[in-house]
Amino acid sequence: MSAEGEFDCIVIGAGVQGSFTAYQLAKRNKKTLLLEQFILPHTRGSSHGQTRIIRRAYDEDFYTHMMRECYELWAQLERETGVKLFRQTGLLVMGPENSQYYTTVKNTLLRNKVPLMVLTHENFSQHIPHVKLAEGDEAVVDITAGVLYADRALKTAQGQFQKLGGVIRDNEMVTDIEPGPVVTVSTSAGVYRAKSVVITAGPWANKLLSHTGLQLPLEVLKINVCYWREKVIGSYNVKQRFPCFLLTEGEESNEHIYGLPSNEYPGLVKICYHMGSVADPDQRDMQRDRSDIDILQRFVTRCIPGLVPEPAVVESCLYTITPDRHFVIDTHPTCSNIVIGAGFSGHGFKFGPIIGKLLCELSLGETPSYDLSPFRIRRFLENTKSAL
Repeated sequence: MSAEGEFDCIVIGAGVQGSFTAYQLAKRNKKTLLLEQFILPHTRGSSHGQTRIIRRAYDEDFYTHMMRECYELWAQLERETGVKLFRQTGLLVMGPENSQYYTTVKNTLLRNKVPLMVLTHENFSQHIPHVKLAEGDEAVVDITAGVLYADRALKTAQGQFQKLGGVIRDNEMVTDIEPGPVVTVSTSAGVYRAKSVVITAGPWANKLLSHTGLQLPLEVLKINVCYWREKVIGSYNVKQRFPCFLLTEGEESNEHIYGLPSNEYPGLVKICYHMGSVADPDQRDMQRDRSDIDILQRFVTRCIPGLVPEPAVVESCLYTITPDRHFVIDTHPTCSNIVIGAGFSGHGFKFGPIIGKLLCELSLGETPSYDLSPFRIRRFLENTKSAL
């Protein structure tokens, strides 16, 4: 083995979490290799696309707390690079006034003193024209929220990693991982060794973990990412201060429906259903279920009358979720120098900088900056034992 194949850390998977982990390691002067099975950039995982929502509106305090620092880290990266990564638009959260989830989100914002505005039926249309608030619903605006420029952010993090001396090798599929005091990673193009390995492989996480004797309860879903045409151009444009929005539950479904203002496609508004159908990441196009689009059509017709209720563009994205929808941020149960980041899909992109910091800390054997008990693997093992 030549010295060129030896690293302090190898990160497998160059999505948002892996790229920020590699960047954090390089900032700590660690010789780091970032491996990606596809040619970069690509659209086969969960980190592609022009935009994502960034918000502090959550039903759990720990996410709201983490996002406080995460906003600072995004701003720091903007200052370092001179690249604009974030646009503040606010996030309109709508839901049944007395429902548990909506009420919890509102109370979490209040408890954490996040700047917000509460909207009622009396003042809603004054602040949010072109949207209908359902009878019995209330709304609150997380004023700090907005749009992250996702593709740009990913490219920027990878670029900073390389400037710090980091090595990216794309088009290299990992074929084996051999645990040990020094971990050996074999790929389609070479063999590498490192003191620690971080696995951030999204939908392919369990495929890689199988080499280490571990499987996590991860479910891979294909999401239809839909764009809807404005009847009057500009009605829902980001320049007209139309916000991102989230319907916690409604007439159409108990799952979230979320949207972003017209921005990436002129005259088209991105609105998606926060759930999809089970898919094989290597055969995603075999999954052609459109039941989520039917739900969105009914929602658009009822609540967003200024849009044509038929998607003009349908793209796709893969979600990888856990049973409780919380992330996995932990060390391997039997191999402490193998670190796992998984189950981020649907709401993980915005956390990229802070998750990168946490996975970096774990890979260096440090005490993590946050309490990771909600994200530990043992919660699945405990649930399995109780079920038995």
